[in-house]
Amino acid sequence: MKYKQIKTKKIYEEIADALVESIRTGELLPGEKLDSVQALSENFQVSRSAVREALSALKAIGLIEMKQGEGTYVKQFDPEQLAFCTSPAFLMKQQDIAQLFEVRAIIEAGAVKKAALLRTDEDLHRLRDALEQMKLAEAHQEMGEEADLTFHLALAKASKNGVLETLMSQVSTLLIETMRETRKAVLFSKKASIRQLYKDHEQIYQAVMAKQPEEAERAMLTHLENVERRLGDVLQEQGRKPDIQQ
Repeated sequence: MKYKQIKTKKIYEEIADALVESIRTGELLPGEKLDSVQALSENFQVSRSAVREALSALKAIGLIEMKQGEGTYVKQFDPEQLAFCTSPAFLMKQQDIAQLFEVRAIIEAGAVKKAALLRTDEDLHRLRDALEQMKLAEAHQEMGEEADLTFHLALAKASKNGVLETLMSQVSTLLIETMRETRKAVLFSKKASIRQLYKDHEQIYQAVMAKQPEEAERAMLTHLENVERRLGDVLQEQGRKPDIQQ
């Protein structure tokens, strides 16, 4: 039996979660001023730097605003927005998310080109299985996330580069978080986007199957650009100002 990995949260994530819960329950209302960094630090019994990092994360996702010389206030928000606020990916600064997409583009563009040249029938079988699971993503959200990650890891394996495969595995936690939030975001906007995600992966698969490395690279980069744009669009709809370059 396989068990899911237990993920420990960083201190600033715990603080951010606590503040989000206070907003969710109405303990903190829109327009209300938060306690000072010093007071929050003493209340949570953590360092002031951890509090500042948590506040920066909540500011990045549009839940609070910092007024120069006045303090930090809860912003007016859409209750559905809170569904996006508690995962590590969205507690990352927007610049971090943009940089993660840059890393993915660098790694996965090279991986998919190698995969198109060196893939085996077994590799194609793994990729096809992942695609079939992704078809069920609309009805089974978690299955879609896992199949998405499985597909990208299978591409790394098909590259026949052990270091690249290990590297992809090492960043898989961040990958699954961004994939999860992307799928939440497109569902939040329109379910047709989930079908487009599937089509993106299908195009990558077809290029790898046909042993067309340049086309595979083009399809991968287009996919990542589309994902980044969809995520950025939803962030903007919710009143955030992401640093993601589109």
